[in-house]
Amino acid sequence: MKNNNTLLRPFGVRDRVGYMVGNVANDFTFILASLYLQVFYTDVLGINATLVGTMFLIARIIDAFTDTAMGRICDRAKATKNGKFKPWLLRACGPVALASFLMYQTFATGLSMPLRIVYMFVTYLFWGSVCYTCINIPYGSMASVMSNEPDHRASLSTFRGVGSMIPQILVGVVVPMFLYTTLEDGTKIANASAFPIVALVTAILAVGCYIACYFMCTERVKVTEESRSVSFKETLKALAGNRALIGIALVFICYLGAQMLNQTINNYIFKDYFGNTMGLSVMNAAGFVPALVLAPFAVPLARRFGKKELGIFAAVLGAVAFGALFLMHTHNMWLYTIINIIGLLGFGLFNLIIWAFVSDVIDDQEVITGKRDDGTIYAVCSFSRKLGQAIASALGGWSLGWIGYVEGSMTGQVESVRNGIYNIATLVPLILYVAVGLCLAFIYPLSKKKVNENAQALKLRRDE
Repeated sequence: MKNNNTLLRPFGVRDRVGYMVGNVANDFTFILASLYLQVFYTDVLGINATLVGTMFLIARIIDAFTDTAMGRICDRAKATKNGKFKPWLLRACGPVALASFLMYQTFATGLSMPLRIVYMFVTYLFWGSVCYTCINIPYGSMASVMSNEPDHRASLSTFRGVGSMIPQILVGVVVPMFLYTTLEDGTKIANASAFPIVALVTAILAVGCYIACYFMCTERVKVTEESRSVSFKETLKALAGNRALIGIALVFICYLGAQMLNQTINNYIFKDYFGNTMGLSVMNAAGFVPALVLAPFAVPLARRFGKKELGIFAAVLGAVAFGALFLMHTHNMWLYTIINIIGLLGFGLFNLIIWAFVSDVIDDQEVITGKRDDGTIYAVCSFSRKLGQAIASALGGWSLGWIGYVEGSMTGQVESVRNGIYNIATLVPLILYVAVGLCLAFIYPLSKKKVNENAQALKLRRDE
């Protein structure tokens, strides 16, 4: 691989901010779906929570094929004058915005239940398994070709993490004020008419941010024909023996499973257990503050201690916090919120550097095989993240069904269901965070020392 960057603009703030804006675009539709789509399905469309969870899991099985296919399309495509991955931002931004908007249409409430279920499956698969895949795989892969330098890539990961906070503020903090309404008896219910309006606004904002990302980012690392894998079969064989990829895939599954379950169930715990949806806005607002404060220190800390090592610390902190909440079984909303935020403090830092793990795995694969499969490896990592999200969504939906949750109830949930919601929100993240720590400690091999060794080896190889 030759890296001839003499005629290209040097890597700088424009790239970092542009890449950050790209994740703002991604997360406008992604966070909206992660936080409120299940509520829309259960409380607006009245679809059984167990069926919703099953649908999320089926979608992720389909993603095993669509993600890897998109990764291969990216890897085998010839680069245009604007790069190999970047053009997909313009090609797919319109479809992904339209698909997101279609998921939240309340006219479906007038359909029969079988047709509602069909509408749910079709629109969700169109958004998540087709449109979102077509833009997210190229966007994520782009980071590894914007610069060769580990610190640059770590900074891109940090800015990507910061980018997710902007939609968190708008979608996580402001939106709950519109999506829920209070009945005369104090019962909290979903405000059906607000969902399509919110979906339209976030879709328009996403398109604008994708376009800005396209014009601000530059691909610099040029992949030659010799460095590309020529066979999908050969690629899968190589990936199957890549311990780093296996390790980070397991970390993504467990970490995203815990994170997304926490976000999804928090809608129910604040609405049904605490009876105060304003607490959800406070929780989402306070949740991003630690990460925002830590953002300037993410790259220096990763350089000093190593990304793997910071991840283990985050897992331990998260497990301790959620273990304490499970044992306490508190009815104090503010105590629950504070301990929850403390538990996620380490992962606020971890989330800022998590995408740099993917670039490290791509480099490790190239060191081992001499082949560079940015898109394919990113697709495997993306699928593992989606699988973690699916596990969380499936567990969320199934567990709500197991404890007897009544969809669209106008009288609230019985005490046993409320207590069950609390147990789901604390025990499952505890188990998954323990799993994250074990995977990083005993499976994922890319310590600080190994990452630096790989970077040096590739630098020497490219200078030859």
